Amino acid sequence: MSQDLSDYRKTYEKFELVEENCPENPIELFRDWFLIASESEMVDEANAMNISSIGIDGYPKNRMVLLKKYTHEGFIFYTNYNSEKGKAIAVNNQVCLSFFWSGLERQIIIKGNAEKLAENLSDGYFESRPDGSKLGAWASNQSEIVANKEELVDSLAKFEAQFKDKEIPRPKHWGGFLVKPISIEFWQGRPNRMHDRLRYTLQKDFAWKLERLAP
Repeated sequence: MSQDLSDYRKTYEKFELVEENCPENPIELFRDWFLIASESEMVDEANAMNISSIGIDGYPKNRMVLLKKYTHEGFIFYTNYNSEKGKAIAVNNQVCLSFFWSGLERQIIIKGNAEKLAENLSDGYFESRPDGSKLGAWASNQSEIVANKEELVDSLAKFEAQFKDKEIPRPKHWGGFLVKPISIEFWQGRPNRMHDRLRYTLQKDFAWKLERLAP
């Protein structure tokens, strides 16, 4: 089975990205773009991002996660530390994050180093989650092989009974990662495939160097 997609075409012409309008710090530009995306009817789940890591099998792997916070230090998401991505990051903490907002013809690519978030910060976020999500963190051995769906249902039921009418604590194997960026590229679609690509790179003095890349 095959399908020829060579006739798929799209013209990008909604916005442009020029150096004169860019702040010195890329986090400020990320904030501006994210605000537009989060308020746009053309974007569903603006905080959905792809994270790429190098697995312990040596292969890169991408998956979607949700950005839960960003600060001047970097970008925060939460996961099971024993998951495939958690184990991969423990071995090689160099990761890549990307956002693609097709309705705005924009993407952001972030290369950086991931490190575990402080436990008290992971505790604080876990406490804010709905009880169902808290129980899910206990019930699922993320990325592990299960015999069938019933096994997961039974596991959830077990923890529902265990924590009935009790506070649900954060499992020690679950928490946040902070990705500290070393480069952030902003991509804006333009006509004739002459897209705007501006990349910020962190320098040794912690200043950011801004460069334009060929599309």
